[in-house]
Parts: sequence; C-alpha cells; structure tokens
Amino acid sequence: MDKKLIKKIFNTSKLPIIDFSLQDVSQKAQKLTGKLSISGVQPKLSMKLDRKKNSLIPAAEGGEYILKPQITTFPNIPENEQCCMDIAAEFKIDVPPHCLLSLKDGSLAYIVKRFDRAAGTKIHQEDFYQILESGDKYKGSVEQIGCKLKEISSAPGYDAQLLFERVVFNFIVGNGDAHLKNYSIAHKGQEAIRLTPVYDIVCSKLVILDEEDSALSINAKKNELKREDFDKLADYLNIPMKIRYEKFKKGLTAMEAIIVNSKIEKETQELFINIIEERLLRLGLA
Repeated sequence: MDKKLIKKIFNTSKLPIIDFSLQDVSQKAQKLTGKLSISGVQPKLSMKLDRKKNSLIPAAEGGEYILKPQITTFPNIPENEQCCMDIAAEFKIDVPPHCLLSLKDGSLAYIVKRFDRAAGTKIHQEDFYQILESGDKYKGSVEQIGCKLKEISSAPGYDAQLLFERVVFNFIVGNGDAHLKNYSIAHKGQEAIRLTPVYDIVCSKLVILDEEDSALSINAKKNELKREDFDKLADYLNIPMKIRYEKFKKGLTAMEAIIVNSKIEKETQELFINIIEERLLRLGLA
C-alpha cells in the first residue's frame, strides 16, 4: 500500500497488523456488545489502533475504524466495497479513508476510518431512517430524502446536488441496497448541518442477480429506471441541467481501470464492468 495512504488512514508510517482471523470476528463482536452487530448479514467490528504494537484491536469504546470481514453468504464483499469506494473517490464523491487489510488467516477485510469522530469527540449524526421516522429502511423515496435534506441542510442547494450525484452513482455501480440508513447528515453546530461522506457502497447486483435497481423509489419506481426518471428527480431537487451528469460522462474507461486493478476476482470483474456499461447506456452516458 502507498505510504501516503497509510499515513492518511492510520497516521503512521507502517501498515498495522490484525492479530485475529475471520472465525474470531463474531466472537470478538459479541464480547464487545453482548450481541453480534449486523447490518444485513455482514458483521462489523469497531477497532482502534494500538500504536505501541502497531496493531488494530477491537474497541468497545473509542473506536477509530470499522472492520468488515468476509461473509459466507455473499462472496468478496470487502473487495467489492473497496472497489466501489475507490471509484467514488475517482469521481470526486466524498469518501472516508479506507483500505483492505489481511486478517491473521490471510482473508481480506475492509477497513474504513470513522468520520463521526474528530479528535476523540463524537460528531452527532442522523440517518434518514431516523430523520423521516420510518419504520422500514426500504420504504420511502429519494424525493422524501431530498425534500427533508433541503429543509435542514445549512447548504441546501449544494447538498441536494451531492445527493443527486450519489443516487446516480449508486445506480451506475449496481448498488441496489442504498436504503434510508445509507444517507446521513452530520451536526457540526447550528451553522453546519451537512451530508456526511458516503458509506456502505457495494455492487449488490454482483451477488444478488435479481436485485432491484434502487432500494428506494425514484419517480415512484424501483426497477427499470431510465434517464427520464433521474431527470424527474433532478427537476424535483432543482438541479441545473448542465451539471446533472457531467462528472459521469465518458466515465466507463476510468471505472473499468479501477475494477481491473482491484482485488475482485477476474471473472467477476467482467460482470461488474458489464453492469456499469448497461447502466451508463440507460442514462445515455455511454
């Protein structure tokens, strides 16, 4: 891994080690919380850096990172998420520092630096499942998120544009699992209520072949989404026509390069590229 990236993520010059294996993750999570913390079917483990040993260790309090290991239900999700987040970063979408690290048994885990912490202080965050007081994270629309976001954001027009870009990006990379809990705001004082960086982006279409186009409705649809549906959303959010899709034009080449150089298995890489190409075609961007 590049030394600059190691410094950015861990503020150290040497890549930390993880001294436990995949089979230990669930047990360690249970020790910390009394029960396994699960988002869907993937366990997550809060970690902090033991600087004396240069080792990432589980942390009940003061966690600096989130670790997501391999899961038996869906193959190669850490590699999938790493790749999607790298693509997002390439297209100037705000992502937290992240990387893949090997556990003791050699299996890869996805590590992401927490953005709800600053100098040891917790930053208050709310996701739209909480904000909209929903009873089901899969019920609702992107329009509902956008309406509420423009009401509470301290930069409503800009955050609406960022929301639109993220919704389009999730569609392009085949993330059909971007539900209400995957969009959040951070409170940094009364004058700074803004969208958080993106998180939990995976190409769910790679592992769930009949996955819907979108977890939340867009123009009253979740499937067979087309350019006109996103244009209706953009109209609702008052996104100027000239900037709606600008950053994704001719984007297949850049996305393909990142996928080919990722840790995703070779046979799966081609499928991922095909998914992206088909989505870009639907948007009139290929």
